[in-house]
Amino acid sequence: QAAITDPLLVRRWGSLYEPGVPPGEIIGGWEAKPHSRPYMAYLEIQRGNNISFCGGFLVSENFVLTAAHCNGDKITVSLGAHNIKKQERSQQKITARRQIPHPEFNGETANNDIMLLQLERKARLNKYVRRIPLPLPRQRVRPGTVCNVAGWGRTSADHELSSDTLREVDVVVMQDAACPRNPFGIYCNYNAATMICVGDPEKGKSSFKGDSGGPLVCQGTAQGIVSWGSKEGTPPAVYTKVSTFIPWIRTTMRRPQP
Repeated sequence: QAAITDPLLVRRWGSLYEPGVPPGEIIGGWEAKPHSRPYMAYLEIQRGNNISFCGGFLVSENFVLTAAHCNGDKITVSLGAHNIKKQERSQQKITARRQIPHPEFNGETANNDIMLLQLERKARLNKYVRRIPLPLPRQRVRPGTVCNVAGWGRTSADHELSSDTLREVDVVVMQDAACPRNPFGIYCNYNAATMICVGDPEKGKSSFKGDSGGPLVCQGTAQGIVSWGSKEGTPPAVYTKVSTFIPWIRTTMRRPQP
C-alpha cells in the first residue's frame, strides 16, 4: 500500500492515525457474504505517484457518496466487487468524472467529511449493483441501535494488511457523550450535529484504516460515513451523520453539471 503524502490528510489523521497510512479495515468482523451489499463501492485513489483506497456507496445511477478526505487527482470506482484483487464478472469499473466535496469540509477538524462522486457514466443496476436508501433529513439514530459497517480496510491495528474481500462487522450507536469533547482527547473536534459516535469500547469492534468513506447501515439505510477514529482502532469511531446533509446531497445531484 503506497503512502499518502497529501499534507491535508497527514495533518488531519496525524494525531489519530499515523501519517503515511491510508486512513479510516474492519476489526472484530467477518467476511461478508459475496454481493450481499450491492451498494458498496471500492475507490482507488491516485494522488501524484501514490495510490490509496477508500470505500463508498452508490446512491443513484451516477453518484457515489464517500468521505471528503478520500479525494485525489483521479478516482476509479469499482461497483459489484467482492474480491477486489480478482476480475469478477460482476464488477463495473467507472472513473469519477467529478469530485464534489462539501464546501465546508474542514481537514483539521474533519467536520463535514462528505463528498459526492459523479460517475463518468451511469452504473448498470442489477443484482450485484444497487443503490442504498438515504435517511430522511435530520433523522436521528437512537443510541443502542445496532448497525453494520463494511469495507476492504485493515483487520488489525498490529499489521498493515488490508483485506482483498469485503468484510463487515456489527457496531452499536453510542450516546454522543461516549465521544467526549475533552480538549486534550482524541474526540476534541467531535460535533454532534454532523457526526455520529459508534462502537462499544467493551466489544472492540470497529471500522479502521481503509474503510473510510464506507456506509454505516442501520435498518437498510445509509446513516453514516466512516470518517475517523483512534490510531489503535479502538471504538468508538466517528462517522459523518448523513441525515444532516440530505438537502446538500439532493441539491448537488440535481444541479446540472458541466
